[in-house]
Amino acid sequence: MRAALIVLVVLAVIVVGIVAWAIGVNNELVRLDQDVNGKWAQVQNQFQRRADLVPNLVETVKGFATQERTVLEEVTRARASASSIQLTPEALNDPKALERFQTAQSQLSGALSRLLVTVERYPELKSNQNFLALQSQLEGTENRIAVERKRFNEAVQAYNTRLRLFPASVIAGMFGFRPKAFFEAAPDAATVPKVKF
Repeated sequence: MRAALIVLVVLAVIVVGIVAWAIGVNNELVRLDQDVNGKWAQVQNQFQRRADLVPNLVETVKGFATQERTVLEEVTRARASASSIQLTPEALNDPKALERFQTAQSQLSGALSRLLVTVERYPELKSNQNFLALQSQLEGTENRIAVERKRFNEAVQAYNTRLRLFPASVIAGMFGFRPKAFFEAAPDAATVPKVKF
């Protein structure tokens, strides 16, 4: 009778240990998942900051460069396209949705680059304090976006690594954790832009 009780206690301790371990792994995966979502929110925050700055930049440039209306219209269209695509944390599991979002943001980045090159043609605009302040804000925003994308990718890497490690992968599969997509550079990002004056 005493041996059966000891075996029962040992089995109970093992079961409690396994359950505690599974809860710990699940909690860690939830924490990492929330970290990825939080980092993504920061990426979106910086994209929103850029989208809010673009109309001010365009209006400032319009006053000086009315003949460059096509560039300004391109920036406006790209901003509208980039602002219309929202990517929720749930959609981060969909690489195609992330790719559509990235494409829209890349189009806006390209349009802004062309606008800034156009501005170089107008010395009176380059010296305008309002434009200089907006240009500085926009450059700072682009840098912030790059930093937040890097942090997001680091969080995704930590999450995906933990998700794939055994035996955590067993718990991840049982509770429905799925790998997240990385934020990748646009396909033409390696191409050096051509600047013509």
